[in-house]
Amino acid sequence: MISGRSAARAAALAVVAVAADQGTKALVRSGVEFGSRDGILPGVELVHVRNRGVAFGLFADGGLVLVAIGVASVLALLAFFTTHSRRPPVWLPTGLLLGGAAGNLIDRLRQGFVTDFIDLPLWPAFNLADVSITVGVLSLFYVLEGPPRHAD
Repeated sequence: MISGRSAARAAALAVVAVAADQGTKALVRSGVEFGSRDGILPGVELVHVRNRGVAFGLFADGGLVLVAIGVASVLALLAFFTTHSRRPPVWLPTGLLLGGAAGNLIDRLRQGFVTDFIDLPLWPAFNLADVSITVGVLSLFYVLEGPPRHAD
């Protein structure tokens, strides 16, 4: 059984993640020249690139297959949430993962690619949806494994 409070928290977090992701991408598309690179902090550059693949640009020719995988991932996440909603913090990874997946899926459906704009040394450019997904996966590990247990 799904807890209404947990579902509301997950939904609210997903909405915030999508809004932040889509808002920052819109700012980049409208205010940063495609292909440009500007240092904003030591080791951090603001870029405007298009990613037609998934993480690290893999499967760049995936097209509709990537959209289908994205939709399937969201459905699988919703099924997971439904079966694990009694775990108190499960709303956190669920909201982050749903919001991140939705943010990038919106780009893929609307444009055929994902706008990336944060570039760190030795790492491919990424966006806030990617940050949401990464933090969501890390928090999911925490929810599933719980806090570290100390040997007695």
